[in-house]
Amino acid sequence: MNSKQRVLTALRRGQPDRVPHCELGIDRALAQQLMGWGAPISQAANLEANTYSVEEAIALARHLGLDNLSYVLRAPVYARKVVGKDGRLFYGEGQLRSEADLALLELPDPHDDALYADAEAFLAGSGDFSAWFITRMGIFPTMLGMGTETFSVALYENRGLIETILDRYVDWAIVVAERVCRMGFDVYVTTDDMAFKTAPFFSPKIFRELVVPRYRRLAEKVTLPWVVHSDGNMLPFLDDLVSVGIAGFHPNEKGAMDIAGVKRDYGDRICVLGNVDLNILGLGSTADVDSEVHDLIRAVGPGGGYIITSGNSLAGYLKPENVLAFSDAVRRYGHYA
Repeated sequence: MNSKQRVLTALRRGQPDRVPHCELGIDRALAQQLMGWGAPISQAANLEANTYSVEEAIALARHLGLDNLSYVLRAPVYARKVVGKDGRLFYGEGQLRSEADLALLELPDPHDDALYADAEAFLAGSGDFSAWFITRMGIFPTMLGMGTETFSVALYENRGLIETILDRYVDWAIVVAERVCRMGFDVYVTTDDMAFKTAPFFSPKIFRELVVPRYRRLAEKVTLPWVVHSDGNMLPFLDDLVSVGIAGFHPNEKGAMDIAGVKRDYGDRICVLGNVDLNILGLGSTADVDSEVHDLIRAVGPGGGYIITSGNSLAGYLKPENVLAFSDAVRRYGHYA
């Protein structure tokens, strides 16, 4: 099997020749260490998406044994940006706090051909790798743009403001989805964090009233296998997401969700993606990484319908030797008999 076939088989809940190894993103600071690409990245460069040319993406994928290449196109987030270690971007105070701030909310024209030119070039060079389009549905940039406190209060006092902001993002995502699903991508991914480790940010009732109907609107235009990402404990929302028609869920965060339990309870309906512990990749030994990958594949891999990834993405603070040990372990333990 080539990578496209391997990933598609797993997303269809089948068993390929080996467990696919994929990532949503790789911080450029880490990529430079892995690949010897020169001086450390400046804090001003590639903060939003850690974007790569297709040549860079392929070089990284081959070095790490990945089956996918990720292309990122996300609408802007209207929150103040804070730069952390290794140029990693964090969001601070929201800027969309009232109706008066809506004039700030300007999104790229989703009908403009120029918006997709880089994606077309990326696809043209992607070869047999599985090409993943990474974007957002819109609830996460809505929460970030409003700020947690403003968003939470508005759920009860000004739901209309939330819906106005959210619909602008969702309307944008719908047009983009319809376009990119015709372009030749293999997988469509939305990354909207909605949970802490212990529980979601809001109740299942709010999720069903506010978020699920907009997921359904988007689903009408998504014709590719759709993977949803959210950190944290998303179990209270998982049945609703499955009902929308998603193909896979990522990353089943360790300490928040039991990935083996998710495979047991949902593996007949969705592909399970995840969740090599970032703490081990950042702080452990190569032997710890080897054991983690071995145990994870043994617990979640049988029968297929599983794609191994890190527990979020390959962050700049991870040890390069551990990231390479991760790849080596997948090669050793990932083959189906």
